[in-house]
Amino acid sequence: MSHPNPYRDLPAERFWRKAVAGVPPFAVDPGPRDAFRIELTDRVATAGSCFAQRVSQALVKGGFRYHVTEEAPEGLDPALAAARQFGTFSARYGNLYGPRQFVQLFDRAFGDFRPALRAWPREDGRLVDPFRPTIEPDGFSDEEAVVVAREHHLGRVRALFESLDVLVLTLGLTEGWRWRADGAALPLAPGVAGGRYDPVEVAFVNASTAEVIADVTGFLDRLRSVNPQARVILTVSPVPLAATYLDRHVLVANAHSKAVLRAAAGEICAGGDPSLVYFPSYEIVTSHTNGGRYYNEDQRTIAEAGVAHVMRSFMASFAPEPGAAPLPPRVGEAEFAGTAGVICDEEAIERSLA
Repeated sequence: MSHPNPYRDLPAERFWRKAVAGVPPFAVDPGPRDAFRIELTDRVATAGSCFAQRVSQALVKGGFRYHVTEEAPEGLDPALAAARQFGTFSARYGNLYGPRQFVQLFDRAFGDFRPALRAWPREDGRLVDPFRPTIEPDGFSDEEAVVVAREHHLGRVRALFESLDVLVLTLGLTEGWRWRADGAALPLAPGVAGGRYDPVEVAFVNASTAEVIADVTGFLDRLRSVNPQARVILTVSPVPLAATYLDRHVLVANAHSKAVLRAAAGEICAGGDPSLVYFPSYEIVTSHTNGGRYYNEDQRTIAEAGVAHVMRSFMASFAPEPGAAPLPPRVGEAEFAGTAGVICDEEAIERSLA
């Protein structure tokens, strides 16, 4: 008995000619269509690399409830609050580039990991928190001030993990640095935004696909242990590496890093868990179909057109019902403006060389 061609009855989105070549670039929409929906009252949190900040900004514009548990003190000047990264993410943890940081942030917040590192000195004599070295532009006066601020912060992180409904988690890098004494994962190498680089004390790491899977899975297990109803949207940042420590061209290092993260994200989300879904912001921005228009002139930061396209797809995938939440405007000239207000700690690497 003959069987029909197995591709015969597949939907249009499975075919390049119909879903990509036959669609205007700004209308290509690879977002999931069978994902859970986000109610406008759901508490939506963000964490991860600098691209996660673009997502949080767009969530607010899109009518979603952006969940922040570490808010600026009452009366603080808005410009100063922004400089101190209140509201940049759902809590003031700064950029979380590598998956190991997610695991350790949870363990630190719930008292299961206490790193030996307490504070780093800056060249001006002020101190910074090694695990979020850029959140206080003026630094701290002494080690005790660092510790007090950190304990308050970790308390707000606990509250965040216990109360969020949806977490948008953005994977950014595989390259990173760890403190040799206890394996503490650092957002930046010592000497970039505080501390002093000593290869005896710190080690460079480049996580494998298996390590990324283990770390993200470990974090998700921890999150579900305190918040069983939490839903997670996993993404990969389309922002390239600012610099690589590997002995290879940064373009090659970036391709490897993003491939590892994307492969890991695919495997993590392939288990059929309805509360976990991959969202293709990486594919939307980096696709050659848009002719490179989704990057600014530095070929690294994401243009407004790219963010708008990502959020159109996001709304179509997760809004309570089609059209229930206001959609970002269609692509226009103004969307190519820039990315003012986004804090990317990784860029401090180049600034530290000046």
